[in-house]
Amino acid sequence: MPIIELHTTIDSDIKTCFDLARDVDFYQKNLKHSKEIALAGRTTGLVELNDYVTWEANYMGFVQHLTLKITEFEAPNLFVDELAFGAYKSYRHEHLFRESDDKTIMTDRFYFELPYGILGKFVNWIFLKSYMTKLLKTRNSFLKEKAESL
Repeated sequence: MPIIELHTTIDSDIKTCFDLARDVDFYQKNLKHSKEIALAGRTTGLVELNDYVTWEANYMGFVQHLTLKITEFEAPNLFVDELAFGAYKSYRHEHLFRESDDKTIMTDRFYFELPYGILGKFVNWIFLKSYMTKLLKTRNSFLKEKAESL
């Protein structure tokens, strides 16, 4: 199963970073290019444990609907969203936060796998991993910029 792990150092407090990362409105506003829209469940505000969000997104030219559930939540250090329904065989995104020298280190661990056997594995490694890495880096860049401006 492919995994993406990113570390972002942010010159801001941990609570600000944690809250921005779980803010549905902030997420939608800053990922307009992939046309991500929260359609059902928690469609605004901050996600909490056991919340569901159904997203419509345009990934690599394909419109997809993904329902994610917040399965773990330990403010302000961790929250995890996992696939409840959608096109992935598996999907788990761990959002981890820790303080270090008056900064916040935000770590994303994103595990994913497409169905479709060997074809799915090929798409995972050749296309999807690089696309999702770029998407996460873009989101993290917006989060860093906003958190450091507050």
